[in-house]
Amino acid sequence: MKNTDYTVAMLVGIIAIAISGCFPGGDTYTASDPAGFFSGIWHGWIAPLSLIIGIFKSDIRFYEPFNTGWWYDFGFYIAVIAGFGGLAFSRRKKEKQHIS
Repeated sequence: MKNTDYTVAMLVGIIAIAISGCFPGGDTYTASDPAGFFSGIWHGWIAPLSLIIGIFKSDIRFYEPFNTGWWYDFGFYIAVIAGFGGLAFSRRKKEKQHIS
C-alpha cells in the first residue's frame, strides 16, 4: 500500500470512531448498567483517542468509571497491550527488512 492509502485508511478509522460516540465516561453506562469485558476491549482500543478528546471535552474519560471490575480491567489491558505491542512488533519487522 502507498502512504496515501494508509492516510486515507487512518482518517476513515478515526472518523468512524469519533462518530460512534462510544467513549468512556460519556454517560453511556451507569452504576446499575456497568461496562463489561467487551466494553473494556473497545475502550482499550480507543484509549489514545479518548485521551486526546478528553483534553477538550471534560465528560470523556480515558477509562470508564462505571465498570464490572476485574473483567472490564482485563479487557481494557488486553486491548491496550495488544494495540501498542502490535505497533512495536510492526516497527521491528520493518527495521529488519531495511537492514537486510
